[in-house]
Amino acid sequence: MKLKGALLTIALGATITSVAAAQEDGSEIVLPLEAQTCNLPAAPARIPDEATIDDLKKAKGNISDFQASLTQYRECLDKSAQSEGLTDGNHIALGQAHNYSVEMEERVAEQFNVAVRAYKERQAGG
Repeated sequence: MKLKGALLTIALGATITSVAAAQEDGSEIVLPLEAQTCNLPAAPARIPDEATIDDLKKAKGNISDFQASLTQYRECLDKSAQSEGLTDGNHIALGQAHNYSVEMEERVAEQFNVAVRAYKERQAGG
């Protein structure tokens, strides 16, 4: 799980630096140093296609833990955003990092909802 989180963090960093462009103040879109220490959590394990009620309960717990970790990540980003001397590019990068974490959370929630609907359909049909 730690490796997956590290890879996501690297991918996010690569995305942000690959779109680096000069801003009006001459800055690049890059996370400030303090924000680079924020730990973007890895998404929880994939829910099995034929998930049982126990699988769904376990997934719900994993998702709750994931959401709590995302809250800590966003708080870390928010704290970094209050640092003095940030450039326009730093603020853009912080916004992108925050938005990426929200998108992750939405994807995980949707996957869970799909699994729950599939489970309910199997229960109704069987």
